[in-house]
Amino acid sequence: MLRPVDRSVETLVVGAGPAGTAAATVLAGAGREVLVVDKATFPRDKCCGDGLTTLALRELERIGFDPGTVSRWQDVDSAWLRSPAGRLIEVPLPDRGLFAAVAPRIDLDAALVDLARSGGAEILDGHGVTGVHRGAGHVDVDIDGVGRVRARTVIAADGMWSTVRKATGLGIDGYRGEWHAFRQYFSGVTGAAATELIVWFEADLLPGYAWSFPLPGGRANVGFGVLRTEGRRTRDMAEIWRDLLTREHVVSALGTGATPEGRHTAWPIPARVDAIELASPGVLFVGDAAAATDVLTGEGIGQALLSGRLAAEAVLAGGGPRAIADRYREEVRSELVADHAMSRRLGRVLAHRRGAEAALRVVAASGEWGRRNFARWMFEDEPRAIALTPSRWHRGMFARAGTFTSTAGADDRALTIGR
Repeated sequence: MLRPVDRSVETLVVGAGPAGTAAATVLAGAGREVLVVDKATFPRDKCCGDGLTTLALRELERIGFDPGTVSRWQDVDSAWLRSPAGRLIEVPLPDRGLFAAVAPRIDLDAALVDLARSGGAEILDGHGVTGVHRGAGHVDVDIDGVGRVRARTVIAADGMWSTVRKATGLGIDGYRGEWHAFRQYFSGVTGAAATELIVWFEADLLPGYAWSFPLPGGRANVGFGVLRTEGRRTRDMAEIWRDLLTREHVVSALGTGATPEGRHTAWPIPARVDAIELASPGVLFVGDAAAATDVLTGEGIGQALLSGRLAAEAVLAGGGPRAIADRYREEVRSELVADHAMSRRLGRVLAHRRGAEAALRVVAASGEWGRRNFARWMFEDEPRAIALTPSRWHRGMFARAGTFTSTAGADDRALTIGR
C-alpha cells in the first residue's frame, strides 16, 4: 500500500547551507512556494576555512544579503603569499568596494537561513530526509518528523554525501572527494595573522597550501588543504598538522601566545563538477552535492551560492521536469566547467616546488597593477577561464568595483577596503 502524502509544495530544498538558502531566497523572492529542510539545527558549525572570495561576495550581494547581520565579519584588503622558498609577496586588492572577507560559517549560515526565512521561505531545521521516491511529474520525500512531502522539484543541497543523490541511484560508490582539509580556530593571536590573510605554499603540501584567515578579536581560522592521493592518506593528516604548527613562520605569524580553541576538525572536499551528474528530471544538485568546489583552491562557498541561484532560476524559467533539469545542467556547465578545466591545469603547475616558485616570482615582479589584478583573479572576481571564454566577456570586466560599496555593517562602518 502506498504511503499517503502529508503535504505538497512547489519546490523542496534539502539542505540549508549557502547553496540551499541561496536557491530558497531567490525562489521566495519571486513569490514561489518553497520549503527548506535540514537535519541540523541552526546555528550550527561547519568545517570550513571561512574565507569569502569575490565570487561569493557578489553572489551574496545579488540575493540581498547584509554583512551587518554577521557580527564576526572581517573585511580583507590584501593577501600575503609565502612561496616554498620563503619569499613573501603581498597582493593588494582594489580599493573600491569589498573583494574578500572572512566570516565563521556558524554565523554566516545562520544569517543566510534568516534571510531565506524573512523572504518568505519556510525553514524546518532539525528534520532529516529518510527516503526519496520518484513519481510521474513529482518527487516524494520522506522527512523525519514531517512526513511525506510531494514536490514538483527537489533542489538537493545536502552535501558531498547527498542523501538525495544516493536515494535516486546517482551516488558514487567509495567517493571521498578530491581535497582533504583541516581547520582549527586560534585565539590570542598577536602576530601578523591577527589582521592579515596569509597563504603558505608549503613544499610538502603542494599543490595544496596552509592558511591563516583573520577574525575579529585576535582570532584566526588556521588550516591546510591537500589533494587526496594514495601517497598522502587521511591518517597522516594529524601528523602534518602538528608539524605545521611548529614551523617558525607559522608560529611567528600567530604569535607565541596564540591558543588553539577546542579540537581541530577535518572534512573532505568534492571537486568534480565536470564529471558528476548535475540533475535528473525533478531533482537538481547544488553546492557540494554537485561537487562544485574549485579544484585549484578547494573553495566552495561562491560556487555553492552560484549553483543554488542557477537552480532557482531554472525553476523560475518554467517548463516540465526534464526541461528544468536540462536548463540547469547547461547553465552550470556554462558557468563552471571551463573554469574547472583551467583550475586543473594550473594545479599541475603548482604541484611542484619549481612551478610554484616560478608562478609566485612572476606575481612578485608584476608591479602593483599586476598584483592587484592577480588578487582579483585569485579571489574569483572573474571566472578562472575568462580569457578563453569570450561569451562571458563584458565591459570593464577588469575594472569594476567590488561589493557592498554602499552597505553599512553591524557597527555602522562602510564595508569598503583600502583603509
